[in-house]
Amino acid sequence: MTEQEEAKMRKLEEENKRLSAKVASLMDALAWLRKRVYGQMSEKHLPVDPNQLNLFTKEEMSEMERKSVEQETEKEERTITKTITVKGKPARRDLNLEGLPVTERHIYPEGTTDENGALKSDYVEIGTEESSRLELTPAKLCVAKTIRHKVILKSELEDKQPEERKIMIAPMPLMPVSKSMAGASVLADIIIGKFMYHLPFYRQIQQYKEHGVSISASTMGGWYEAAVEKLKILYDTLRRQILQSEYIQIDESVIPVLDDEKHKTRKGYEWCVRDGISGDVMFYYDRGRRDADVAKVLLGGYTGIAQSDGYAVYERYENVKGLTMCCCWAHARRKFVEALDEDNAMASAAVGAIAQLYKVETDADNEGLTADERQKRRKEISYPIILEFEKWLIDSYDKVLPTSRMGKAIKYTYGHLPSLSNYVNDGRINIDNNLIYHNFNIIPTFHIIPIYKATA
Repeated sequence: MTEQEEAKMRKLEEENKRLSAKVASLMDALAWLRKRVYGQMSEKHLPVDPNQLNLFTKEEMSEMERKSVEQETEKEERTITKTITVKGKPARRDLNLEGLPVTERHIYPEGTTDENGALKSDYVEIGTEESSRLELTPAKLCVAKTIRHKVILKSELEDKQPEERKIMIAPMPLMPVSKSMAGASVLADIIIGKFMYHLPFYRQIQQYKEHGVSISASTMGGWYEAAVEKLKILYDTLRRQILQSEYIQIDESVIPVLDDEKHKTRKGYEWCVRDGISGDVMFYYDRGRRDADVAKVLLGGYTGIAQSDGYAVYERYENVKGLTMCCCWAHARRKFVEALDEDNAMASAAVGAIAQLYKVETDADNEGLTADERQKRRKEISYPIILEFEKWLIDSYDKVLPTSRMGKAIKYTYGHLPSLSNYVNDGRINIDNNLIYHNFNIIPTFHIIPIYKATA
Protein backbone atom coordinates (compact mmCIF):
# COMPACT_ATOMS: atom_id res chain seq x y z
CA MET A 1 0.00 0.00 0.00
CA THR A 2 1.40 3.36 -1.00
CA GLU A 3 1.78 6.33 1.31
CA GLN A 4 -1.07 8.14 -0.45
CA GLU A 5 -3.35 5.15 0.07
CA GLU A 6 -2.35 4.93 3.75
CA ALA A 7 -3.04 8.63 4.23
CA LYS A 8 -6.37 8.26 2.50
CA MET A 9 -7.19 5.26 4.71
CA ARG A 10 -6.34 7.17 7.89
CA LYS A 11 -8.47 10.06 6.73
CA LEU A 12 -11.39 7.72 6.06
CA GLU A 13 -10.99 6.11 9.48
CA GLU A 14 -11.04 9.50 11.19
CA GLU A 15 -14.08 10.51 9.19
CA ASN A 16 -15.75 7.23 10.13
CA LYS A 17 -15.09 7.85 13.84
CA ARG A 18 -16.46 11.38 13.58
CA LEU A 19 -19.60 10.24 11.80
CA SER A 20 -20.11 7.34 14.20
CA ALA A 21 -19.89 9.72 17.15
CA LYS A 22 -22.34 12.07 15.46
CA VAL A 23 -24.78 9.23 14.74
CA ALA A 24 -24.55 8.06 18.35
CA SER A 25 -25.22 11.58 19.56
CA LEU A 26 -28.21 12.01 17.24
CA MET A 27 -29.66 8.62 18.19
CA ASP A 28 -29.30 9.52 21.86
CA ALA A 29 -31.00 12.88 21.24
CA LEU A 30 -33.83 11.10 19.40
CA ALA A 31 -34.32 8.68 22.30
CA TRP A 32 -34.41 11.59 24.74
CA LEU A 33 -36.98 13.45 22.63
CA ARG A 34 -39.14 10.34 22.42
CA LYS A 35 -39.05 10.08 26.19
CA ARG A 36 -39.98 13.76 26.48
CA VAL A 37 -43.02 13.24 24.25
CA TYR A 38 -44.19 9.75 25.22
CA GLY A 39 -42.41 8.82 28.45
CA GLN A 40 -42.51 9.86 32.06
CA MET A 41 -40.23 12.81 32.83
CA SER A 42 -39.78 12.37 36.56
CA GLU A 43 -36.72 13.64 38.38
CA LYS A 44 -37.14 11.13 41.20
CA HIS A 45 -34.22 8.77 41.41
CA LEU A 46 -33.22 6.08 43.84
CA PRO A 47 -30.63 7.45 46.28
CA VAL A 48 -27.02 6.37 45.93
CA ASP A 49 -25.20 4.96 48.96
CA PRO A 50 -24.22 8.05 51.01
CA ASN A 51 -20.74 6.57 51.47
CA GLN A 52 -20.22 6.83 47.73
CA LEU A 53 -19.45 10.53 48.10
CA ASN A 54 -16.45 9.63 50.23
CA LEU A 55 -14.91 8.01 47.18
CA PHE A 56 -14.39 11.41 45.58
CA THR A 57 -11.00 12.44 46.94
CA LYS A 58 -9.93 16.02 47.34
CA GLU A 59 -7.14 15.57 44.87
CA GLU A 60 -7.55 12.95 42.16
CA MET A 61 -9.44 9.68 42.15
CA SER A 62 -7.25 6.60 42.48
CA GLU A 63 -7.81 3.43 40.48
CA MET A 64 -9.17 1.69 43.56
CA GLU A 65 -11.63 4.54 44.14
CA ARG A 66 -12.78 4.45 40.52
CA LYS A 67 -13.45 0.71 40.78
CA SER A 68 -15.37 1.27 43.98
CA VAL A 69 -17.54 3.90 42.29
CA GLU A 70 -18.23 1.53 39.43
CA GLN A 71 -19.16 -1.27 41.83
CA GLU A 72 -21.56 0.96 43.72
CA THR A 73 -23.30 2.18 40.58
CA GLU A 74 -23.50 -1.36 39.14
CA LYS A 75 -24.97 -2.55 42.42
CA GLU A 76 -27.53 0.24 42.28
CA GLU A 77 -28.52 -0.65 38.73
CA ARG A 78 -29.09 -4.30 39.76
CA THR A 79 -31.12 -3.46 42.86
CA ILE A 80 -33.56 -0.87 41.52
CA THR A 81 -36.84 -1.44 43.31
CA LYS A 82 -40.17 0.25 43.18
CA THR A 83 -42.18 0.54 46.36
CA ILE A 84 -45.93 0.73 45.91
CA THR A 85 -47.96 2.00 48.84
CA VAL A 86 -51.60 1.01 48.72
CA LYS A 87 -53.66 3.80 50.19
CA GLY A 88 -56.82 2.92 52.03
CA LYS A 89 -60.09 4.35 50.86
CA PRO A 90 -60.41 7.73 52.54
CA ALA A 91 -63.44 8.26 54.73
CA ARG A 92 -65.91 10.74 53.31
CA ARG A 93 -66.04 13.89 55.35
CA ASP A 94 -69.17 15.95 55.75
CA LEU A 95 -69.21 19.34 54.12
CA ASN A 96 -68.58 22.29 56.40
CA LEU A 97 -71.72 24.38 55.90
CA GLU A 98 -71.19 26.67 58.86
CA GLY A 99 -71.95 30.29 58.04
CA LEU A 100 -74.11 29.60 54.98
CA PRO A 101 -77.63 31.07 54.96
CA VAL A 102 -80.40 28.50 55.37
CA THR A 103 -83.79 28.55 53.64
CA GLU A 104 -86.56 26.26 54.81
CA ARG A 105 -89.36 24.65 52.82
CA HIS A 106 -92.15 23.01 54.80
CA ILE A 107 -94.06 20.21 53.09
CA TYR A 108 -97.24 18.59 54.42
CA PRO A 109 -99.04 15.55 53.07
CA GLU A 110 -101.41 16.43 50.26
CA GLY A 111 -104.88 17.48 51.43
CA THR A 112 -103.90 18.12 55.08
CA THR A 113 -103.51 21.92 54.83
CA ASP A 114 -105.91 24.75 54.12
CA GLU A 115 -105.61 27.46 51.48
CA ASN A 116 -103.18 29.42 53.73
CA GLY A 117 -100.85 26.42 54.16
CA ALA A 118 -101.81 25.81 57.82
CA LEU A 119 -102.54 22.30 59.10
CA LYS A 120 -106.26 21.55 59.22
CA SER A 121 -107.91 21.06 62.60
CA ASP A 122 -108.61 17.45 61.77
CA TYR A 123 -104.90 16.62 61.90
CA VAL A 124 -102.21 16.69 64.62
CA GLU A 125 -98.48 17.02 63.85
CA ILE A 126 -96.44 14.36 65.63
CA GLY A 127 -92.90 15.13 64.32
CA THR A 128 -90.76 16.11 61.37
CA GLU A 129 -88.06 14.65 59.14
CA GLU A 130 -85.33 16.96 57.84
CA SER A 131 -83.00 16.66 54.84
CA SER A 132 -80.49 19.20 53.54
CA ARG A 133 -78.75 19.77 50.23
CA LEU A 134 -76.46 22.42 48.82
CA GLU A 135 -78.02 24.80 46.31
CA LEU A 136 -76.43 27.56 44.23
CA THR A 137 -77.95 30.96 43.60
CA PRO A 138 -76.66 32.15 40.21
CA ALA A 139 -74.96 35.53 39.98
CA LYS A 140 -77.25 38.37 38.97
CA LEU A 141 -76.44 41.52 37.06
CA CYS A 142 -78.17 44.75 37.94
CA VAL A 143 -77.95 48.38 36.98
CA ALA A 144 -76.83 50.54 39.90
CA LYS A 145 -78.26 53.92 39.07
CA THR A 146 -76.99 56.95 40.98
CA ILE A 147 -79.48 59.82 41.15
CA ARG A 148 -78.10 63.09 42.51
CA HIS A 149 -80.78 65.54 43.58
CA LYS A 150 -80.33 69.25 42.98
CA VAL A 151 -81.69 71.59 45.67
CA ILE A 152 -81.77 75.34 46.38
CA LEU A 153 -83.00 77.43 49.27
CA LYS A 154 -86.63 78.47 49.13
CA SER A 155 -85.61 82.04 49.87
CA GLU A 156 -83.30 82.13 46.85
CA LEU A 157 -86.02 80.65 44.68
CA GLU A 158 -88.36 83.48 45.67
CA ASP A 159 -85.99 86.46 45.96
CA LYS A 160 -83.16 85.90 43.49
CA GLN A 161 -82.87 85.79 39.77
CA PRO A 162 -82.14 82.38 38.21
CA GLU A 163 -78.53 83.25 37.44
CA GLU A 164 -77.96 84.30 41.07
CA ARG A 165 -79.38 81.19 42.68
CA LYS A 166 -76.99 78.71 44.26
CA ILE A 167 -77.83 75.19 43.16
CA MET A 168 -76.53 72.46 45.47
CA ILE A 169 -75.82 68.90 44.40
CA ALA A 170 -73.94 66.07 46.12
CA PRO A 171 -70.52 65.27 44.64
CA MET A 172 -70.31 62.29 42.34
CA PRO A 173 -69.18 59.18 44.28
CA LEU A 174 -65.73 57.92 43.42
CA MET A 175 -65.72 55.43 40.57
CA PRO A 176 -62.94 52.91 39.81
CA VAL A 177 -62.90 54.00 36.16
CA SER A 178 -64.34 57.35 35.13
CA LYS A 179 -66.88 57.53 32.31
CA SER A 180 -67.26 53.76 32.33
CA MET A 181 -70.36 51.63 32.66
CA ALA A 182 -68.41 48.97 34.57
CA GLY A 183 -68.69 49.07 38.35
CA ALA A 184 -66.09 47.87 40.83
CA SER A 185 -67.68 44.42 41.19
CA VAL A 186 -67.70 43.85 37.42
CA LEU A 187 -64.08 44.95 37.04
CA ALA A 188 -63.03 42.73 39.95
CA ASP A 189 -64.92 39.80 38.41
CA ILE A 190 -63.12 40.24 35.06
CA ILE A 191 -59.67 40.42 36.66
CA ILE A 192 -60.31 37.48 39.02
CA GLY A 193 -61.76 35.42 36.17
CA LYS A 194 -58.68 36.06 34.06
CA PHE A 195 -55.95 35.55 36.63
CA MET A 196 -57.49 33.23 39.21
CA TYR A 197 -59.53 30.98 36.93
CA HIS A 198 -57.57 31.44 33.67
CA LEU A 199 -60.66 32.49 31.72
CA PRO A 200 -59.87 34.33 28.47
CA PHE A 201 -62.08 37.24 27.55
CA TYR A 202 -64.20 35.35 25.04
CA ARG A 203 -65.35 32.93 27.74
CA GLN A 204 -66.16 35.73 30.14
CA ILE A 205 -68.07 37.50 27.37
CA GLN A 206 -70.13 34.33 26.90
CA GLN A 207 -70.85 34.18 30.64
CA TYR A 208 -72.08 37.77 30.68
CA LYS A 209 -74.23 37.06 27.64
CA GLU A 210 -75.91 34.24 29.59
CA HIS A 211 -76.67 36.82 32.29
CA GLY A 212 -78.39 38.99 29.70
CA VAL A 213 -75.70 41.51 28.69
CA SER A 214 -73.66 41.46 25.46
CA ILE A 215 -70.19 42.99 25.90
CA SER A 216 -67.80 43.33 22.98
CA ALA A 217 -64.20 42.15 23.25
CA SER A 218 -62.89 45.68 22.75
CA THR A 219 -65.12 47.02 25.53
CA MET A 220 -64.07 44.34 28.01
CA GLY A 221 -60.44 44.85 27.02
CA GLY A 222 -60.78 48.57 27.63
CA TRP A 223 -62.36 48.04 31.03
CA TYR A 224 -59.64 45.59 31.97
CA GLU A 225 -56.78 47.83 30.87
CA ALA A 226 -58.23 50.84 32.69
CA ALA A 227 -58.73 48.81 35.86
CA VAL A 228 -55.21 47.40 36.00
CA GLU A 229 -53.83 50.86 35.26
CA LYS A 230 -55.52 52.02 38.46
CA LEU A 231 -53.78 49.19 40.30
CA LYS A 232 -50.38 50.16 38.94
CA ILE A 233 -49.61 52.36 41.95
CA LEU A 234 -49.86 49.23 44.14
CA TYR A 235 -47.70 47.28 41.71
CA ASP A 236 -45.01 49.98 41.68
CA THR A 237 -44.98 50.02 45.49
CA LEU A 238 -44.68 46.23 45.61
CA ARG A 239 -41.91 46.29 43.01
CA ARG A 240 -39.85 48.85 44.94
CA GLN A 241 -40.32 46.89 48.15
CA ILE A 242 -39.19 43.59 46.59
CA LEU A 243 -36.16 45.09 44.86
CA GLN A 244 -35.05 46.58 48.17
CA SER A 245 -34.85 43.11 49.72
CA GLU A 246 -31.42 41.70 50.55
CA TYR A 247 -32.29 38.44 48.76
CA ILE A 248 -34.44 37.94 45.66
CA GLN A 249 -35.16 35.06 43.31
CA ILE A 250 -35.75 35.68 39.62
CA ASP A 251 -36.86 33.48 36.75
CA GLU A 252 -38.81 33.67 33.52
CA SER A 253 -41.48 31.32 32.22
CA VAL A 254 -42.81 30.64 28.73
CA ILE A 255 -46.38 31.73 28.05
CA PRO A 256 -48.36 31.75 24.77
CA VAL A 257 -49.15 35.32 23.74
CA LEU A 258 -51.88 36.19 21.25
CA ASP A 259 -50.68 38.05 18.18
CA ASP A 260 -53.56 40.29 17.09
CA GLU A 261 -52.20 40.69 13.57
CA LYS A 262 -51.59 37.02 12.79
CA HIS A 263 -54.42 35.75 15.06
CA LYS A 264 -52.06 33.09 16.35
CA THR A 265 -50.08 32.58 19.52
CA ARG A 266 -46.36 33.10 19.79
CA LYS A 267 -43.90 32.21 22.51
CA GLY A 268 -43.47 34.93 25.08
CA TYR A 269 -41.96 35.21 28.56
CA GLU A 270 -43.30 36.42 31.87
CA TRP A 271 -40.66 37.34 34.45
CA CYS A 272 -41.21 36.61 38.13
CA VAL A 273 -39.25 38.19 40.98
CA ARG A 274 -39.72 36.84 44.49
CA ASP A 275 -38.57 38.33 47.77
CA GLY A 276 -36.63 35.42 49.22
CA ILE A 277 -37.13 36.70 52.77
CA SER A 278 -40.77 37.84 52.92
CA GLY A 279 -42.13 35.69 50.06
CA ASP A 280 -43.70 38.65 48.21
CA VAL A 281 -43.93 38.16 44.44
CA MET A 282 -44.12 40.48 41.44
CA PHE A 283 -44.45 39.76 37.73
CA TYR A 284 -42.93 41.75 34.89
CA TYR A 285 -43.95 41.62 31.25
CA ASP A 286 -42.23 43.42 28.38
CA ARG A 287 -43.88 42.33 25.12
CA GLY A 288 -42.87 38.76 25.91
CA ARG A 289 -39.14 39.48 25.60
CA ARG A 290 -36.43 37.46 27.34
CA ASP A 291 -33.32 39.43 26.45
CA ALA A 292 -30.64 41.20 28.45
CA ASP A 293 -32.49 44.54 28.34
CA VAL A 294 -35.32 43.09 30.43
CA ALA A 295 -32.87 41.65 32.96
CA LYS A 296 -31.20 45.05 33.14
CA VAL A 297 -34.50 46.72 34.04
CA LEU A 298 -34.99 44.27 36.91
CA LEU A 299 -31.42 43.86 38.17
CA GLY A 300 -29.85 47.14 37.12
CA GLY A 301 -28.97 49.02 40.27
CA TYR A 302 -29.99 46.16 42.55
CA THR A 303 -27.66 45.35 45.44
CA GLY A 304 -27.96 42.15 47.40
CA ILE A 305 -28.25 38.45 46.58
CA ALA A 306 -30.03 37.38 43.37
CA GLN A 307 -30.76 33.72 42.69
CA SER A 308 -31.49 32.50 39.16
CA ASP A 309 -30.89 29.68 36.73
CA GLY A 310 -27.87 29.57 34.43
CA TYR A 311 -29.42 31.74 31.70
CA ALA A 312 -26.64 33.64 29.92
CA VAL A 313 -28.10 37.13 30.50
CA TYR A 314 -27.43 36.79 34.23
CA GLU A 315 -23.72 36.11 33.74
CA ARG A 316 -22.93 39.79 33.17
CA TYR A 317 -23.93 40.47 36.79
CA GLU A 318 -21.46 37.95 38.24
CA ASN A 319 -18.84 40.61 39.05
CA VAL A 320 -21.08 43.62 39.67
CA LYS A 321 -20.13 45.36 42.91
CA GLY A 322 -22.69 44.87 45.63
CA LEU A 323 -24.49 42.05 43.79
CA THR A 324 -23.98 38.35 44.55
CA MET A 325 -25.39 35.87 42.03
CA CYS A 326 -26.51 32.42 43.19
CA CYS A 327 -27.45 29.60 40.85
CA CYS A 328 -30.12 26.93 41.30
CA TRP A 329 -29.08 23.36 42.12
CA ALA A 330 -32.40 22.02 40.82
CA HIS A 331 -31.45 23.13 37.28
CA ALA A 332 -28.08 21.39 37.54
CA ARG A 333 -29.65 18.24 38.94
CA ARG A 334 -32.24 18.14 36.15
CA LYS A 335 -29.54 17.99 33.50
CA PHE A 336 -27.97 14.91 35.11
CA VAL A 337 -31.40 13.30 35.48
CA GLU A 338 -31.95 13.76 31.75
CA ALA A 339 -28.62 11.96 31.15
CA LEU A 340 -29.55 8.85 33.19
CA ASP A 341 -30.61 6.86 30.12
CA GLU A 342 -27.46 7.89 28.28
CA ASP A 343 -24.90 7.11 31.01
CA ASN A 344 -26.62 5.71 34.09
CA ALA A 345 -23.43 5.12 36.08
CA MET A 346 -21.99 8.61 35.82
CA ALA A 347 -25.35 10.39 35.99
CA SER A 348 -26.29 8.38 39.10
CA ALA A 349 -23.06 9.40 40.79
CA ALA A 350 -23.79 13.09 40.07
CA VAL A 351 -27.41 12.84 41.22
CA GLY A 352 -26.23 11.08 44.37
CA ALA A 353 -23.75 13.86 45.16
CA ILE A 354 -26.42 16.53 44.70
CA ALA A 355 -28.81 14.45 46.83
CA GLN A 356 -26.38 14.78 49.73
CA LEU A 357 -26.58 18.57 49.47
CA TYR A 358 -30.37 18.37 49.61
CA LYS A 359 -30.22 16.01 52.58
CA VAL A 360 -28.35 18.67 54.54
CA GLU A 361 -31.23 21.08 53.80
CA THR A 362 -33.90 18.52 54.72
CA ASP A 363 -32.21 17.75 58.02
CA ALA A 364 -31.89 21.46 58.77
CA ASP A 365 -35.59 21.96 58.04
CA ASN A 366 -36.61 19.03 60.23
CA GLU A 367 -34.45 20.29 63.09
CA GLY A 368 -35.74 23.84 62.74
CA LEU A 369 -32.27 25.39 62.47
CA THR A 370 -31.88 29.16 62.39
CA ALA A 371 -30.21 30.87 59.44
CA ASP A 372 -26.91 31.10 61.31
CA GLU A 373 -27.05 27.45 62.35
CA ARG A 374 -27.89 26.42 58.79
CA GLN A 375 -24.96 28.45 57.45
CA LYS A 376 -22.59 26.74 59.89
CA ARG A 377 -23.79 23.28 58.90
CA ARG A 378 -23.49 24.07 55.21
CA LYS A 379 -19.88 25.12 55.64
CA GLU A 380 -19.10 22.01 57.68
CA ILE A 381 -20.89 19.46 55.46
CA SER A 382 -22.16 20.92 52.17
CA TYR A 383 -19.08 22.81 51.02
CA PRO A 384 -16.69 19.83 51.38
CA ILE A 385 -19.15 17.81 49.30
CA ILE A 386 -19.09 20.51 46.61
CA LEU A 387 -15.28 20.51 46.60
CA GLU A 388 -15.23 16.74 46.11
CA PHE A 389 -17.93 17.02 43.45
CA GLU A 390 -15.78 19.57 41.60
CA LYS A 391 -12.89 17.07 41.43
CA TRP A 392 -15.29 14.45 40.10
CA LEU A 393 -16.59 16.83 37.40
CA ILE A 394 -13.03 17.54 36.21
CA ASP A 395 -12.10 13.88 36.25
CA SER A 396 -15.28 12.78 34.42
CA TYR A 397 -15.41 15.36 31.63
CA ASP A 398 -12.63 13.70 29.61
CA LYS A 399 -14.60 10.44 29.58
CA VAL A 400 -17.71 11.75 27.82
CA LEU A 401 -18.52 13.37 24.51
CA PRO A 402 -18.84 17.15 24.92
CA THR A 403 -21.98 17.10 22.75
CA SER A 404 -23.67 14.35 24.80
CA ARG A 405 -26.21 15.14 27.49
CA MET A 406 -23.76 13.98 30.13
CA GLY A 407 -21.05 16.21 28.67
CA LYS A 408 -23.40 19.21 28.59
CA ALA A 409 -24.53 18.53 32.16
CA ILE A 410 -20.95 18.45 33.43
CA LYS A 411 -20.01 21.58 31.46
CA TYR A 412 -23.05 23.48 32.74
CA THR A 413 -22.51 22.49 36.36
CA TYR A 414 -18.76 23.11 36.37
CA GLY A 415 -19.17 26.47 34.64
CA HIS A 416 -21.67 27.66 37.25
CA LEU A 417 -20.09 25.98 40.27
CA PRO A 418 -18.96 29.26 41.93
CA SER A 419 -22.52 30.64 41.76
CA LEU A 420 -23.96 27.28 42.77
CA SER A 421 -21.71 27.32 45.85
CA ASN A 422 -22.61 30.81 47.06
CA TYR A 423 -25.66 29.64 48.98
CA VAL A 424 -23.44 28.05 51.68
CA ASN A 425 -22.38 31.52 52.86
CA ASP A 426 -25.86 32.64 53.93
CA GLY A 427 -28.41 30.48 55.73
CA ARG A 428 -31.30 32.52 54.34
CA ILE A 429 -30.57 31.51 50.74
CA ASN A 430 -32.41 28.51 49.35
CA ILE A 431 -30.50 25.73 47.64
CA ASP A 432 -32.68 26.17 44.56
CA ASN A 433 -35.25 28.41 42.92
CA ASN A 434 -38.15 25.96 43.27
CA LEU A 435 -40.28 28.23 45.45
CA ILE A 436 -40.59 30.71 42.60
CA TYR A 437 -42.16 28.19 40.21
CA HIS A 438 -45.35 27.80 42.24
CA ASN A 439 -46.17 31.44 41.54
CA PHE A 440 -46.34 30.88 37.79
CA ASN A 441 -49.57 28.94 38.29
CA ILE A 442 -51.57 32.17 38.42
CA ILE A 443 -50.45 33.27 34.96
CA PRO A 444 -53.43 33.16 32.56
CA THR A 445 -53.39 30.81 29.60
CA PHE A 446 -53.31 33.65 27.07
CA HIS A 447 -52.28 37.28 27.36
CA ILE A 448 -54.27 39.71 25.30
CA ILE A 449 -53.30 42.74 27.36
CA PRO A 450 -50.54 42.21 29.93
CA ILE A 451 -51.46 43.02 33.51
CA TYR A 452 -48.10 44.66 34.17
CA LYS A 453 -46.79 46.46 31.14
CA ALA A 454 -43.22 47.54 30.85
CA THR A 455 -42.60 51.21 31.48
CA ALA A 456 -39.71 53.36 30.44
